Amino acid sequence: MERQGVAVPPVELKDQEPPAIVESGEHQQNENHEETPSSVAPSASCQLPGPFSSLDSSIETLKKKAQELIENINESRQKDHALMTNFRDSLKMKVSDLTEKLEERMYQVYSHHSKIIQERLQEFTQKMAKISHLEMELKQVCQTVETMYKDLCVQSEVPTSEEQNYKDGEC
Repeated sequence: MERQGVAVPPVELKDQEPPAIVESGEHQQNENHEETPSSVAPSASCQLPGPFSSLDSSIETLKKKAQELIENINESRQKDHALMTNFRDSLKMKVSDLTEKLEERMYQVYSHHSKIIQERLQEFTQKMAKISHLEMELKQVCQTVETMYKDLCVQSEVPTSEEQNYKDGEC
């Protein structure tokens, strides 16, 4: 979004001195004792008598000042636009730098956490292997106990030779 200055058509300013006000022909005659047609200035014959000539010069002065103000406003706007563009570019660079630093820091944290997770997974794997080993040993113990129990039960059902002799002797 680009801002535009105030659009005012250029005013042609004339570099003329305000015409002198001539009040009466008498005043001019007192200054110039010789009254000849060549002694009368050509611009004096073109001027309007009265306050209108000073009004014209005031209007021209106001137009000139207004044009200068408009040019100053446009220059200020251009400077402001350039300043904002520079500020935006500078801010973009700073945000980009901060984003890179944040991203780098995130990867450092990710790397650190990955190492911790890897260590814990390794410990977990070792403990699971130990649990599996203990589970196998427990199964072997259970089988051994079961075998011994069965052996004891079978032996208690089969009379021993002493038990057999004792039974035979009683009868």
